[in-house]
Amino acid sequence: MKKLLLSTLAITALLMTSCSRDDDSNETTQTFDPSNFKGVLTAGQSLTLDPAVTYKLTGSLVVKADATLTIPAGTRIEATGGTSSYIAVAQDALIYINGTETNPVIMTSGKTNPAPGDWGGLVVCGKARTNKGGANGETATAEVSDLTYGGSDNNDSSGIIRYLRIEYTGAAFTNQKEFNGLSLFGVGSGTTVEYVQAYKSGDDGIEFFGGSVNAKYLIALHSEDDAVDFADGYSGTLENVFIKDVAKAGVEGSNNGDNGDALPTTNATLKNFTILKGSLNGEEHGMYIKEGGGKWNAQNIYIQDFSKGIKIKPAAEDAPANTNVDNGFVIFNPIQFVNVAGSKSEYSGTNTTYLTEGNNTGAGNGAETPSWAQGWTTGL
Repeated sequence: MKKLLLSTLAITALLMTSCSRDDDSNETTQTFDPSNFKGVLTAGQSLTLDPAVTYKLTGSLVVKADATLTIPAGTRIEATGGTSSYIAVAQDALIYINGTETNPVIMTSGKTNPAPGDWGGLVVCGKARTNKGGANGETATAEVSDLTYGGSDNNDSSGIIRYLRIEYTGAAFTNQKEFNGLSLFGVGSGTTVEYVQAYKSGDDGIEFFGGSVNAKYLIALHSEDDAVDFADGYSGTLENVFIKDVAKAGVEGSNNGDNGDALPTTNATLKNFTILKGSLNGEEHGMYIKEGGGKWNAQNIYIQDFSKGIKIKPAAEDAPANTNVDNGFVIFNPIQFVNVAGSKSEYSGTNTTYLTEGNNTGAGNGAETPSWAQGWTTGL
C-alpha cells in the first residue's frame, strides 16, 4: 500500500494513492478536493490529511473496511450540509486522530454563525459485543451512517482518537434519530479514545452503543440532550470526565431500549466524574439509570446544581433497572451532591447502601475545570 502525505502544494485537490493489498502494481488514483471534501476510502486505500489545509466537509466521508484515515495534529475540518455531512469509520477500518495538547484536531461547523446541529459528527463502528442484535455476537445497523457494527471481538481496534475537539454536531433526521458529537458503535478495547471534547452538540455529546472501548479525559460542554450516554451492552471503563451545561441528563446509562433484560448486560465502570448542570435545564438530573440500566460501578462522582441527583423510573415502569439496584449491581461509592434541591435519588427500593456519600474531587477538583483540560479545549 502506498501512502501519500498531502503537502501545502495540494491547494486545488488532494490526491490519494491506493492499491490492492495483494497486488502492489494495481494502483488507482482518486481526487479529493479540500473545498468539497467528501467521498469513500475503500479497501487498500490510505489517506493522510495535511494540517496546513482546511478541509470543507460538504458530504459524508466514509472509511470502508481495510482502509485507513490519518488526521495529524492541527488539522481543521469544517462541515456544512446537516445530516449529509459526517465522517464514518466502518468495521475493519482504522482512524488515527493524532492531536496534541497544544495542537488538537478540530472538527467544526463551516457556517458563518455556527450552532448546535450544523452537521453530523464522527461515527466509528467496531466488532465488539452489543446486545442490540442479539446475545451471541450478532451484528446490528448503526442508527446514523447505516453501517454494520457489533460481533464477538471485544479486543477489536478501530485505531486511535486522541486530542480531538468536535463542535456543533448533532444534526437531526427526526426527533428520534439524531447524530451525536462522537458515536461509538460496538467499538472494541483495542481502540484508544482519550482527550475528546464534544462542544455544543445538538444531541448527546459522546455516546457508546455497546462495545468494550475504554475512554478517558472526556469533556462534554453544552449538550442539548445527554452529555455522556452508554447503552446496548456497553462494557468498559470511562474515567476523568467533565460535564457542564446539560439539557437532559449528565450521564444516561441503559441496557437496552427494547428489552431491559437483554444480554450481554451493560457493565460500566465510571471513575472521576464532574457533572454540572450549568446554563441548560438538566431536566433528567445528574445521572439517569434507564431501560434496564445494567451494572454500574461509579466511583468519585461529583454532581452539582440539578433539581435531583439520580433519575430512575418506578419499578412498575422499569423493573429491570430497579432490580439491578435492588441486587447491588448499581453502586455509587463515593458520590457527592452539591446544591441539589430535591431528592438525591428517585430510587425507592429496598437497597439502602447503594449510595455512599463523600467529599469528592470528581474529574479533578470538584466543580473546577480539571488541569488536564487546559490548552486543547474551548468554552471552559
